[in-house]
Amino acid sequence: MSFSSHNNNNVVYKPAGLGMEVRGIDLNSDLSPDTIEQIKRDTLKYRMLIFKDQGVISGERHVQISKWFGEIESTFYKHPRSPHPEVFRVSNDKNEGCRNVGRTGWHVDGFFMKAPFDFSIYHMVKVPKVGWTAFIGFKELLDSLTEEQRDKWNRLWLVGMDGKKSVVHPLVYTHPETKLPVMNMHLGLIDCFVWDLHTEKQRVTDEEETLALLKEIHHEIVKDDERLIYKHNWQEGEFVFSDNRAVGHEATPETQLPVSEVGLRILHRVTIAGKIAPSKA
Repeated sequence: MSFSSHNNNNVVYKPAGLGMEVRGIDLNSDLSPDTIEQIKRDTLKYRMLIFKDQGVISGERHVQISKWFGEIESTFYKHPRSPHPEVFRVSNDKNEGCRNVGRTGWHVDGFFMKAPFDFSIYHMVKVPKVGWTAFIGFKELLDSLTEEQRDKWNRLWLVGMDGKKSVVHPLVYTHPETKLPVMNMHLGLIDCFVWDLHTEKQRVTDEEETLALLKEIHHEIVKDDERLIYKHNWQEGEFVFSDNRAVGHEATPETQLPVSEVGLRILHRVTIAGKIAPSKA
């Protein structure tokens, strides 16, 4: 049951392209335990909650809020301009934040970890004239496949690497909390796939087959004039809770246009450690 189900006149939920826009809650204020628990439940239910008109949220407060969801895990470069050691700061200006983040392909955050991040929690500090983040709901993507394709993807495991670490994860698995079908992937950092892992039919794809599978997945994401994709047009001060296991994303090319052309972009992100590794069990 969400806030709107309680007929709370102060809290308004409005469907977004994916998830819900939320108005009437000030994340800078002291929120009751019941309110915090409802936010957590609704993030799982809707997969994304987009809190509007939040103004400036400090790095310290961003981290405090993020801890509602679990233990923070930061695996990325700490930019000198970051407001907190646990806040990943990205920008289209290298002096303000890390550049070219999210531009290497559709992905979930931390796909290379033993357990990908459970949640990604964003705060938009500065908004340029253009530049979106594109999101895809994995349930909708999988539901759009033919039965033959769905069976095919269910047989695939991905092999990914970040530096010296490598992982093997199922491409499709069941969300440990919502029990919905979800995916783990990074279309720019998958080394190869394995068919039918731990069976007599187990086989590793060669480079040609790997590229063909990556193109197939990308095609299914962007098919039909990108009807499955939600391009979020950021507004300054927005604060977004995203279930990282249920939603894939990619930054659009415009996010890297120069400051002189579109203005400054600054986005803060905190990631929550995954608790359960993707599994077919």
